Amino acid sequence: MTMTVDEVYAAAPFVRTLGVQLDSITPEAVVGRLPFSHGLSTVGGGLHGGALMGLADGTAAVCAAVNGGPGALPATVDSTTHFLRPVVGEATATASPVRSTGRQVLVEVKVVDESGELCVHVLQTVRLVRPGA
Repeated sequence: MTMTVDEVYAAAPFVRTLGVQLDSITPEAVVGRLPFSHGLSTVGGGLHGGALMGLADGTAAVCAAVNGGPGALPATVDSTTHFLRPVVGEATATASPVRSTGRQVLVEVKVVDESGELCVHVLQTVRLVRPGA
């Protein structure tokens, strides 16, 4: 299944509201960026953990959707986040499927800072919901 950035923003307005910019959407990987914004920062000037989790969740959901086939809607059922270091500046997330079945996708998300250092690691299970099925 293919998906455009505009389709993502229409289906999940929170992703746009948060400020996530999607650079690449393929079944192999979804890449999104969260530019630094003072309104999304926390003590010490880094991006707030909730904003980083929103970035990770959004890219993981898109990754699951493009791996789920026609009509599959993503619904996060489990997410484990490890904050390894602060993100000061822009964050880039890469979401890749680890395992995909017809019912769910296990997605790994790596969030790096502007220097390419791994800052956040997420493992997320996303259920594929098919309305009316």
